[in-house]
Amino acid sequence: MSALDVIVATIGKAHGLRGEVALNLRTDQPEERLQPGTSFEVEDGGRPRALTVRSVRAQQNRWYVSFEEVADRTEAEALRGVELSVAVDAEEESDEDPDAWYPSQLKGLAVRHVDGRELGTVVGIEHYPAQDLLIVRTGDGRRVQLPLVEQLVPEVDLENAVVLADPPGGLFDALPEDEQGPEPETSAPPRKRR
Repeated sequence: MSALDVIVATIGKAHGLRGEVALNLRTDQPEERLQPGTSFEVEDGGRPRALTVRSVRAQQNRWYVSFEEVADRTEAEALRGVELSVAVDAEEESDEDPDAWYPSQLKGLAVRHVDGRELGTVVGIEHYPAQDLLIVRTGDGRRVQLPLVEQLVPEVDLENAVVLADPPGGLFDALPEDEQGPEPETSAPPRKRR
């Protein structure tokens, strides 16, 4: 059995005066992961602290939660940026949906072009509202942001430790320092994550 820490959400802005906070979700299963009574062990100013969900609600595609230990807006604002994570059994959950994965499982995977060329190694993931970005370290040390959408990343193969990519032309080509511009955007639907 392999336990894996999974980030469920990052605490955002305080909402109202009674300690409620907005959440930036990192899970496709908020109804399961954010039940009243769920307790999260978090780092608050370098000190461990427990936060227990008192109530949770969704409004206009935003999720809000209040915690037993947070009584007012000032305490809620101090939690901004804190990550809520849970330990899960990765093997058990992968049986439920073999095409889903956890972001932490992608770090260290080789990134290979669909034509077989080695592009680099996944060193991280950045979360944005539209989609996640795979951060890939190329063989020559560059850092490339690859949008994690099905058109550009058609396969994530955890068993063989490889991510197959079909990036747009030039994304992984080295550019002279003065010609590097913003990363391309895509409007394709995001890939599944738990």
